[in-house]
Amino acid sequence: MTFTRVLIANRGEIARRIQRGCGKLGLESVAVFSEADRDAPFVIDADHAVCIGGAAPSESYLNIEAILEAARATGAGAVHPGYGFLSENAGFAAAVEAAGLVFIGPEADAIARMGSKIEAKAAAEEARVPVLPGYRGADQSDARLLEEARALGTPFLVKASAGGGGRGMRLVTDLKEAPEAITSARAEAKGAFGDAAVFLERYAPRTRHVEVQILGDSHGTVLHLGDRDCSLQRNHQKLIEEAPAADLPEAMRDDMRMAAVRLAQSIAYRSAGTVEYLYDPARGEYYFLEMNTRLQVEHPVAEAITGVDLVEWQLRIARGEALTLAQSDVQFDGHAIEVRVAAENPSENFLPETGQITLWEPPAGVRLDTGVERGSVVGHNYDSMIAKLIVHAPDRAGAIRRAVASIDEFAVGGVGLNLAYQRALLTHPDFQAFRHHTSGLSEMFPDGWVRPEPDARDLGLAAIALNLHQAPTDASPWQRLGAWRLTATSGRPGATSYWEESAEMPIRVSTDGVQLAAHLPEGESIRAEAATLIRGRLSGRLDGVPISRIAHVERASDHWRVHLQTSSGMMAIAFDTLEDRHLNRAAGGMVGADTLSAPMPGAVAEIRVAPGDRVNAGDTLVVLEAMKLLQSLPAPISGVVAEIYCAPGDTVAGNTPLIKLDPENQT
Repeated sequence: MTFTRVLIANRGEIARRIQRGCGKLGLESVAVFSEADRDAPFVIDADHAVCIGGAAPSESYLNIEAILEAARATGAGAVHPGYGFLSENAGFAAAVEAAGLVFIGPEADAIARMGSKIEAKAAAEEARVPVLPGYRGADQSDARLLEEARALGTPFLVKASAGGGGRGMRLVTDLKEAPEAITSARAEAKGAFGDAAVFLERYAPRTRHVEVQILGDSHGTVLHLGDRDCSLQRNHQKLIEEAPAADLPEAMRDDMRMAAVRLAQSIAYRSAGTVEYLYDPARGEYYFLEMNTRLQVEHPVAEAITGVDLVEWQLRIARGEALTLAQSDVQFDGHAIEVRVAAENPSENFLPETGQITLWEPPAGVRLDTGVERGSVVGHNYDSMIAKLIVHAPDRAGAIRRAVASIDEFAVGGVGLNLAYQRALLTHPDFQAFRHHTSGLSEMFPDGWVRPEPDARDLGLAAIALNLHQAPTDASPWQRLGAWRLTATSGRPGATSYWEESAEMPIRVSTDGVQLAAHLPEGESIRAEAATLIRGRLSGRLDGVPISRIAHVERASDHWRVHLQTSSGMMAIAFDTLEDRHLNRAAGGMVGADTLSAPMPGAVAEIRVAPGDRVNAGDTLVVLEAMKLLQSLPAPISGVVAEIYCAPGDTVAGNTPLIKLDPENQT
């Protein structure tokens, strides 16, 4: 089982993580990449790199033959699948082995058995692991499923046997809904996984998601590396993970851990894996959910509290090495939290964000697993998660504080991220008091989450930071004369004007040589003495009180953007100068209110209207696919479809006109 070169059948942050593991053991790494990832950091970091196809995953990262050919061409002796894509594909694991290569993961039989939720629950029962009551039989007829549904009683879930991520899952609260739920779950499961088999399971509301990290070698040793809680979820997708799981009875914690070890031993499991449970605090019970036969996204929190490098041990185990740790050697230190950093806009229903990263200033002193850097392009072809922020502290309260402090120092430009939303989760009383659960976001934000807005003080400081950026303190008198000099920043004599977002009245920044004053439209003034902006930090005295804030200034396409650290977190505040306003007015009139445009790059999945159709404002005209999500694009006004500029299958850029409406002919 010796190998010196590892092909990584994945991309982004997990590819770079595996590259670091290879480097630790002196192994060479081979990156395979799509045309869309040609200039990505994981490609540049690799010892060898091979392009295996187009941007679509089916043409590249899911193309088994292309991956195996790349391994043969580069002389790789092993393949690491990472997570996602082909990582839990038993056929891929078998194909790698059949090609004479080492698959860095469990055996194909174990992947296949745990990949079927029905078989996995049967294996759990055999290993004396509690499972939820339900029906998991081979008889998939409507009559049998409905009979079992009546016996089980409501509420219950219809779940796809091959499912994951909430696909192929339906909640039934009234038996009258059961036939439709079964039919729709089957159809979704067949389309998503190629397997229409479903099972029924009692629904446990207000549960927590607790999982146990396990590690097994090919010599019969299986260890657990503790537990973690992943209960903060949106649409069954995890947002924040922490280890160990807090507020868990110690006897139950021990039972969960040993049950996970028993299950792994019963299927002769090797490599890293995770046994997932639902924990019902009200009943004081836990139930087997599934087993993930791969490295988890959240594996860094287990590494943080144990000091065990999971990727290193995956590679060692794949080489046939025995674990040198006994269970008693695994010690647990402190508390760790992982925050998933995604390119999306939570205030706009988590709309994916795409574009080029123009500013990348992550926090110092914490672990950041990332697939991007300044200059990277975030496209629409892949998952929106671009990084993971991992913190470690002596206790949970300290880990939360450190995670919030790190988010408050994280400045990114060009692409919007979900960090403000994640900060709101971390600081929410329900999370801090451990009252949250897997479907609790609606309780935490019953009226929806609203992005914090800068207050007057923040706006004034941002304008001062922009003024300092444009006229630094070491500039010559000619550069500091403002509007007195034709080529410098414009405004009234002795002052510079900045318009925030769509504000009609500007913020005026003036100086007397000692103080900088920001005069806000409402009449309030912010005065800063000895103000400096050095290497992204605004310092000075604000109304006599010393201040020091992170403040990064960047030029966007047609405006300025100040990334300012505030009491509510990092905020990106956009400003226009007088020159910007003139230029923007001159370039206006490109796309009117009667035209539907693409809010982001993507592929046109569906067009629901034809020329001549009458539509109402808000009707869905186009469905756009971006980052594996479907976005319904509504009519901006009521009217008649005049022109359609796209067709299904087209790839369009952001702001591309799609459909023009004629408001004059509306009825």
